[in-house]
Amino acid sequence: MNFDYDVVIVGGAFSGAATALMLKRKYPAARVLIVEKAAEFDRKVGESTTEVSSAYMTRILGLGNYLGHHHLVKQGLRMWFSNGDRQQRFDDCVEIGARYQARLPTFQVDRATLDSHMLELAVAAGCDLRRPAKVSRIDLDGASGQSVSLTSDRGEEQFRSRWIVDASGRASLVGRKLGHFRPNTEHPINAVWARFSGVKDWDSYDWRERFPDYANACRTGRSWATNHLMGHGWWCWIIPLRGGDVSAGLVYDSRIFKLPEGANLGERLRYHLLTHPVGREIFGEAKMVEHDVHAFSTLPYSNEKVCGEGWAAVGDAAGFIDPLYSPGLDFCSYTSYYVADMLAANLAGEDTTDRIRYYNEQYPVTYRLWFETLYKDKYFYMGDAELMSAALLLDVGSYFVGLVIPLYGNPEREFLRLPFEGTPGRIVARMMSFYNRRLVALAKRRLAAGIFGRRNAGWRELY
Repeated sequence: MNFDYDVVIVGGAFSGAATALMLKRKYPAARVLIVEKAAEFDRKVGESTTEVSSAYMTRILGLGNYLGHHHLVKQGLRMWFSNGDRQQRFDDCVEIGARYQARLPTFQVDRATLDSHMLELAVAAGCDLRRPAKVSRIDLDGASGQSVSLTSDRGEEQFRSRWIVDASGRASLVGRKLGHFRPNTEHPINAVWARFSGVKDWDSYDWRERFPDYANACRTGRSWATNHLMGHGWWCWIIPLRGGDVSAGLVYDSRIFKLPEGANLGERLRYHLLTHPVGREIFGEAKMVEHDVHAFSTLPYSNEKVCGEGWAAVGDAAGFIDPLYSPGLDFCSYTSYYVADMLAANLAGEDTTDRIRYYNEQYPVTYRLWFETLYKDKYFYMGDAELMSAALLLDVGSYFVGLVIPLYGNPEREFLRLPFEGTPGRIVARMMSFYNRRLVALAKRRLAAGIFGRRNAGWRELY
């Protein structure tokens, strides 16, 4: 049977472009078409990378030099807690985070810039591109081939391919078409975010003069960290971007917290940032960049199936849980690498039945256990510094032992194994789920006794 392409990838941002690039590297003869709806990429959640996604970008994709020149090197994560007293000083807030420089490379990225670069690399590797192009129809016919109908500046076109890769992000075109898309109603979180200019420098001379104990406690730059303002049922990220602007966003559990009223989303976000002593210091004189306010409701979702005969989903098209701890690009890394490797093997004539079965069976397990271990009901205790400090140490320790150390030992092997795989993965998941449930129970007990967050003042935990 004649096909126009071996693979059509719907979506040209990070996941789609990375899948295309890796496929061309693994099987250079592959004929790949990327269909991207946007003429230019806009900003999205996922500006802060982790040790896992950074390993993928530096060790697998080879982006280390590019990231160092065009984005910012990240210095870990940092959390700030307030006791709710409007008179509480900035330097009286509890600080939890790194004392020293990060040992492994991570980055603060402008996603629009990164996505554009990835797409350029895929095209340079030999992929065809239609952009901007709107997909009007997808037909999946298994072994007989798939077809994609689209409209671009070239008019209406239809292409036949062996495979379709859904990299359409939250649109999840194939998952919704096939009825696999499922909102995660157990985790009712929403997000609103914006870009600010004129945000104060965490490491300035002025602050060293005003807060000497704060300045002397840390050996690394706080400005380059992902700083978090923490509260009961909510948290805010503060991420520096190259050029001086700062991304700030609020994520909240609608069971616990309601977004303040205001004239518009931007003003409501700003008002909330200023309710926290750290937010008042950082954003007191900042200005919101016009026309750059974004929001999502019901953030988490997944798909019951993520591949089949002739199709596969990668990145956010497969699922998304929560921006806390920046796992979005981790999922993009695992899924894009796995699917690219699977497609390369299939195009080379290998039987990939077992690989399709593994991806379909393991992805829902990975998603479910990642959710239960790290996020289920976490918003009930994240505003209590003592409880969140315990969670952070346990979460990060488990992450490094279970994922980061193996990845740096053999990234090509480990990115083909989805997290929480097999019996060892289930044992670790049970342990993590247990301590998460215990922390939730302790938080509810403290709330009932009126002592939740009582010790959110006068100490810092740096390591």
